[in-house]
Amino acid sequence: MADRDNYVASGALIMLAAGAIGAGLALLYAPQSGRRTRRQVRSYARQMGSEAEKMASSLADSLSDMVEDVGERVSDLSHQGGDVAEDMKKQLLRNIERGEKQLEKQRKKLADLWG
Repeated sequence: MADRDNYVASGALIMLAAGAIGAGLALLYAPQSGRRTRRQVRSYARQMGSEAEKMASSLADSLSDMVEDVGERVSDLSHQGGDVAEDMKKQLLRNIERGEKQLEKQRKKLADLWG
């Protein structure tokens, strides 16, 4: 999902840049006075700057949400890993206790045989 958001944001930024370049070139080659063309270029540049700021803000929000989501998932996995480790520790202690009991039984058998 995060990869898809990154591709969408990248694609949108590329389209915005290409549109700005194309519009700028069209204005430069338009059959009108230089003053009017420069005014239109400035106006269009301001509009594109505003749009770029909006898209950058949206991208930053998306990235922030993604980072937060990843942090939550890491935290969940960490807790799950801790629970698994605790269960394995308990199981290991039970196995050690069983082994100690078996060892004690074998010691008694040997003591009885050598007795």
